[in-house]
Amino acid sequence: MTKKNTSTQTNIAKRADKIRDLLDSKKGENIAIYDLEDKDYIAQCVIITTALAGKHSFALLDFLRSELKPLGEVFYSTDEESEDWIIADLGEIMVHIFTENTRKRFNLEEFLENYFQARRYDLHKSN
Repeated sequence: MTKKNTSTQTNIAKRADKIRDLLDSKKGENIAIYDLEDKDYIAQCVIITTALAGKHSFALLDFLRSELKPLGEVFYSTDEESEDWIIADLGEIMVHIFTENTRKRFNLEEFLENYFQARRYDLHKSN
């Protein structure tokens, strides 16, 4: 791995950690981070979280925008047509905010793990 790639991956990991922490601080549940480095996928990292309800999905997205844009994070695209599944494209990072039933129905985790052999990193809260 080249120095540039290592630096890029470190930057992506730091950005993903920040997003995870922000989602956790606003009660995003079952947060999972998938490392897709060197996979043939549209992003290098996927973050998945469950919202408590539909309105909570929109609140999580709004909070991410308000906290990340001042830090220089660019939201290239968002799909907000359904409160059950919101997608935010941050370049190398894709954030998926699901309601519980929709997350179970689409099972994006299984797709990433089985088709792309993605490595999963969960948020483990320390109490």
